[in-house]
Amino acid sequence: MILLGLGFTTTRLACRLLIRDSHVYGVTRQPERFRDLESIGLRVSGFDASHLPKDATIVHTIPPLDGPERDALHRFIRELQPRRIVYISATSVYGDQVEVDENTPPRPSGEKSVARFAEEGWLRSGPWRNLIVRPAAIYGPGRGVHEKIREHKQPRGAGSGVVSRIHVDDLAAVLEAGVFSDLEGAWPLADDHPSSSAEITEFCLRLMRLEPGDKTWSTFPVAGRRVDGRKIRELLSVDLLYPTYESGILQSLACSHGTVVQRFPG
Repeated sequence: MILLGLGFTTTRLACRLLIRDSHVYGVTRQPERFRDLESIGLRVSGFDASHLPKDATIVHTIPPLDGPERDALHRFIRELQPRRIVYISATSVYGDQVEVDENTPPRPSGEKSVARFAEEGWLRSGPWRNLIVRPAAIYGPGRGVHEKIREHKQPRGAGSGVVSRIHVDDLAAVLEAGVFSDLEGAWPLADDHPSSSAEITEFCLRLMRLEPGDKTWSTFPVAGRRVDGRKIRELLSVDLLYPTYESGILQSLACSHGTVVQRFPG
């Protein structure tokens, strides 16, 4: 397995793959940042194809690049001659569509989503087999509305628009299953409880015993998107550990700040 990019999701995926005793390589521009993962078996490398195996499965998580950087990445992938690529895309490729499932056609709008969909197209055109996972907003320990509130920062999009999300550990579980499967195509992924950031903000404020009236937590309207991500989970036989934001946020806070959970009312 070769992980292109070692970020919030792929570091967790790396640990899951290493538990399987897989040969896992992590490709990053800053290998020195990941010595702790090397100590448990991850083989960290820079972008040098001569140091990496051919005919591997690649998990591609690098955000869309422009011009020469994009072309260099594509040359690098072709040099590796992978047999399979699993790409972590995003539900942003659906544009302004507010109800999304596995049958919804992409309709990207905006520079980033157009670039993301273009990267999907390039991957689909290659000689390798591919699986594209389009996760909703990713959250978990250290990332999400709960973390913004804990740091006394304005949560992004803390308004009434309903948004789908997925806990990072559930995303990693789906990717792990996808890596070892023959499943192809492009699939949206989300948990089972679409909700507004305002609703989550209120939950977090009660959880942390903060005042809802604080001007720091003012809300504003945002566009929303409900994502039905059940199909890929059914096809890969993956059950969510955190099907709702309540369970996912409690776990996220407990990982780094266990005392918060101990003070949860009720």
